[in-house]
Amino acid sequence: MVAFAANLTLLFPELPFLDRFEAAAEAGFDAVEVLFPYDDPVPDIRARMAASGLPMVLMNCPPPNYTGGPRGMAAVPGAEDRFRHDFTRVLRYAAELRPRFIHVMAGVAEGAAAHDTFIANLAWAAAQAPAQRLTIEPLNLRDNPGYFLADYRLAAEVIDAVGAPNLGLQYDAFHAQMLTGDAVGVWRAHGHRAVHVQVSDTPERAEPWTGGVDFDTLFAAIRDDGYDGVISAEYLPGGGTRAGLGWLARARAIFGEGRTA
Repeated sequence: MVAFAANLTLLFPELPFLDRFEAAAEAGFDAVEVLFPYDDPVPDIRARMAASGLPMVLMNCPPPNYTGGPRGMAAVPGAEDRFRHDFTRVLRYAAELRPRFIHVMAGVAEGAAAHDTFIANLAWAAAQAPAQRLTIEPLNLRDNPGYFLADYRLAAEVIDAVGAPNLGLQYDAFHAQMLTGDAVGVWRAHGHRAVHVQVSDTPERAEPWTGGVDFDTLFAAIRDDGYDGVISAEYLPGGGTRAGLGWLARARAIFGEGRTA
């Protein structure tokens, strides 16, 4: 069975970050993900994870660039040294927080050099951390102008070119719908590669069943394909997080009872 995670970067914004772990547990989530868990002391985060009983399933690489630069650089030619430095830093956090996955962000780039740089950096990262599972995720260009990885076919090509057992696809229903208009079709074509799933609805990245994604069909397809990983709620709550959690019971009815991640 699947488990459901709360993305604490986006959910429960009415609460201080560290209080969101308990709120997620009380809301019935099985796990959490945090996009950039670099601003709070690691011991404080670990204490809240332990108190809530919720493991962390995902964090992003690289850490935020406080000088105003782009958040990703894995596909940026000439930024290889910076990528390796930041990836090594992320691994230090991961050793303490123990996320199931680290999402490696490609950054803004284009062309053949970016393609080759992305593959080389991912191959290096996968070899540096063979016990850590990595993901890549196509992002839509409306919200992420110039982002290199904006196509699921390209993601599949890159994963195959790297050929590392610890690199997989991160499927996001919001980005899939925004990129193609057919999140279900993207799942049917590429879902067999997915090791982590995120959900929100289009066009405003809201709760499931509030916009353009056919979540009844999508969740049924994910279930019928035998996916048994985590589905993470990565959306912008429309009117308070707790008030918008009716979708979670509806999703659980499709999948059955959740489990500990």
